[in-house]
Amino acid sequence: MSENKTTAAADPHAGGKEMITDVFVRGARQGWGIAIGSMIPNVLMAFVIIKALQITGLLKIIGVACGPLMAVFGLPGESATVLLAAWMSMGGGVGVAIALFGQGLVDGTHLAVLTPAIYLMGSQLQYMGRLLGVVGISGKMIPVMMLLSILAAAVAMIIMRLFVL
Repeated sequence: MSENKTTAAADPHAGGKEMITDVFVRGARQGWGIAIGSMIPNVLMAFVIIKALQITGLLKIIGVACGPLMAVFGLPGESATVLLAAWMSMGGGVGVAIALFGQGLVDGTHLAVLTPAIYLMGSQLQYMGRLLGVVGISGKMIPVMMLLSILAAAVAMIIMRLFVL
């Protein structure tokens, strides 16, 4: 019995409570793993894609082709690449937005308009395969669900345009 008391006194975790520092360190390790394993590759991929589009001249073509539609939201045509990348990968959308900002193609106001859309329609392509099929969503409903997110993103961009432009 006295041996158990000695062990409990020497081990602060013996009572079942975890120290706050241990929780913090564990969370920091998990966050680091997510950043290294998921976020950085997506953002890096986005930078490479934007640079490739710029070098080949496709970014300018996309800007001209999407200009009229994106003008509805007060955005340059090139910002359509942010939405397309976000639809595939939220981290990729953020990376494309940062790359366009770095090149001076979008400014802080444009980013404010785009940000809600990135999160409202972000990673739909990934989630469609990973989640919707697994939980048994009817194949007929998947396009409807995708469209609703895209419409919500469009409404959010219109609202943001009213606030920031």
